[in-house]
Amino acid sequence: MIEYYDFTLYTTSTALVFNKIFFPSHDPLIGSLAAFATYFVGYCARPLGGILFGHFGDRLGRKIMLLITLMIMGAGTFLIGLIPPYAQIGIWAPVILVILRVLQGIGIGGEYGGGMTMMVEHAPPQKRGFYSSLMHIGVPAGFLLPIVLIGVLNSVMSQEGFLAWGWRIPFLLSIVLLALGLFIRFHIEETPAFKRVLQAGKTVNVPAFEAVKNHHRNVIYGIGAKIAESGLFNIYAVFVISYCVNVLQLPSQLILNGVLLACFIECFTLPVFGALSDRFGRRKIYIAGMIFQALLAYPFFLLLNSGDVWLIYLAIAAGLALGHGSVYGAQGAFFSELFPANIRYSGLSLVQQIGPILGGGISPLVATALLVQYHNYHMVVVYMIGIALLSALCALALRNEAGE
Repeated sequence: MIEYYDFTLYTTSTALVFNKIFFPSHDPLIGSLAAFATYFVGYCARPLGGILFGHFGDRLGRKIMLLITLMIMGAGTFLIGLIPPYAQIGIWAPVILVILRVLQGIGIGGEYGGGMTMMVEHAPPQKRGFYSSLMHIGVPAGFLLPIVLIGVLNSVMSQEGFLAWGWRIPFLLSIVLLALGLFIRFHIEETPAFKRVLQAGKTVNVPAFEAVKNHHRNVIYGIGAKIAESGLFNIYAVFVISYCVNVLQLPSQLILNGVLLACFIECFTLPVFGALSDRFGRRKIYIAGMIFQALLAYPFFLLLNSGDVWLIYLAIAAGLALGHGSVYGAQGAFFSELFPANIRYSGLSLVQQIGPILGGGISPLVATALLVQYHNYHMVVVYMIGIALLSALCALALRNEAGE
């Protein structure tokens, strides 16, 4: 949750703040396009973090890597809150922002594989779906904290004050969460599966190479299966803010409240879908969730364009709590079981960090570009349906090779 607080704070600020103070433009959509480009840069850095920390996590242990990734994320987020605006330092403002965004990407790239491996390897095999989904609650919960903070600040401050300095407060407060996270992680135990790997002498020299060489099918199809999960999540939670504010001319707080409500609901739907994956199978739940999201794409925009607050909230909740929740609830155990324990951190990191480059990293950028090009949402719908069906087909081709 703390990791995604940091990552999501940037996400939300991209749509509301950075397009104005770091990428000023007369056209709000063009400013958003530039801001989402830096958002994409963070995703490009994630595989580097995944490979780096996955390598040492599979050789030295999961725990110490999780301490390092948290410190990288926390430092990057805190420093973003100190960057002067474009009006003061010109081009250096977006340059520094991109550098810190890369640090965030490296940190979270190593974070997911270690955290999920830790969770799955401690959980009973027959309940991995349920327990792994509890870790995934950290994503919508990580969305809740910054959205609440930004929403409160946005409502109690003038727009001028918020853009001048108010937006910085949540970034600077991340230092408190960093201290809490480090305290927690110093007290977690190494996993039984990794201890057995060490005792049996089964560590490999280059785990990522081993995953690509001997498990390339699962790496490739896993990346494909990940594309729509992360891509559609950022349509529902990130692009929707920019679309409703800049195109529909709706108040930003109204849309933030909708995302807030949907994330809150998803915190409860994730373990439900995780438990369902234990009972009915990970693949079935995952593919069903993708098909649902393909069917939802057109009604999603119809509900947004209605202008009715509760229909807008219904659209966002259906996308996040049901569409994304069903897929993400099953995903942790589903993807973890694609690789044996001695390369699990690395293999899982490859899938989880390369997939989002092609999904979540570019989906707000692609959707915004399609809006600018075609002046309507219809091609965005086509894009959403296309990636959902692609990921469903890739999920169908995955094989369980967990071993233990």
